[in-house]
Amino acid sequence: MEYVRLGDTGLEVSRLCFGTWRFGKESDGVLETDREGAHALLDACAERGVNFIDTANIYGGGQSEAWIGEWLAERDREDYVVASKVYGAIESRHESNLSRKNVRAEIEGTLDRLDTDYLDLYYIHRWDDETPIHETLRTLQTLVDEGKVHYLGASKMAAWKLTKALWTSDADGLERFDVTQPRFNAAYREPTVPFLEVCADQGLAVCPYSPLEGGFLTGKYERDGTAPDGSRVDLEGWFDHLDERAWDALEAVEAVAGEVDATPAQVALRWLMDQGDYTCVPIVGARTVEQLEENVGAVDVSLADDQVERITDAYWD
Repeated sequence: MEYVRLGDTGLEVSRLCFGTWRFGKESDGVLETDREGAHALLDACAERGVNFIDTANIYGGGQSEAWIGEWLAERDREDYVVASKVYGAIESRHESNLSRKNVRAEIEGTLDRLDTDYLDLYYIHRWDDETPIHETLRTLQTLVDEGKVHYLGASKMAAWKLTKALWTSDADGLERFDVTQPRFNAAYREPTVPFLEVCADQGLAVCPYSPLEGGFLTGKYERDGTAPDGSRVDLEGWFDHLDERAWDALEAVEAVAGEVDATPAQVALRWLMDQGDYTCVPIVGARTVEQLEENVGAVDVSLADDQVERITDAYWD
């Protein structure tokens, strides 16, 4: 496993982060990952050197954090970098928001479920148009001061909102976001460009979710629009988001995969890791140990500069 410093933080993380949004999640009545499966996947992460774990208070209605907490209880907490998120209301009984009341309530629930005294990284899960960003940042500052959170992150939002948050932190002397979590991959780029430009300019690390575009970049889909039964696209209708640029990017990924003797998924993940304008650590959400093993194999893939450029250019040409 390779390790990298996560942006300007003091965190040394594996080149891949393991996402646990499937833990306890049901899609059309199908439980994607149960407790036993969750622990098996976390064991596989540990065995392969993945030390960066991503969750959220709302994943599985809190079960994701609880199952991770059970697993961590049998290990050295300091060996792992654990990230969670806040916006949804699990503890406060109020509507989802980033108010002082909600954030304070949710961090306590998250720490309790994870059975830990602190989070390495705490994201706001989305922007709250109703709560002034100063209030949210001031509240997050207190969590850092209390030692409950080490670093702050921001998930999906408009580029101008991220810029506003960073400006507010700088102007008011508050902790700023060091890490972001946008949707970004070889087949989905244009909507994220302004956001990534802010990250590059401000030195923020990028931890993209859906790095394989819901499995699309594994190469298991055909242009005729069919999706394998039980796939994420089949279950959640992500196929509607794909356009010709996505197919062009996939073809480039598949061509490079053949050249370097790797799978398309491994090449797509390596392409993200090789982004040069910011530290990029993809979040993989494998359902099985076999899928996780394939994803981790991306660390051993080496892409030439021209191969990276061909994948990049395929989407835009």
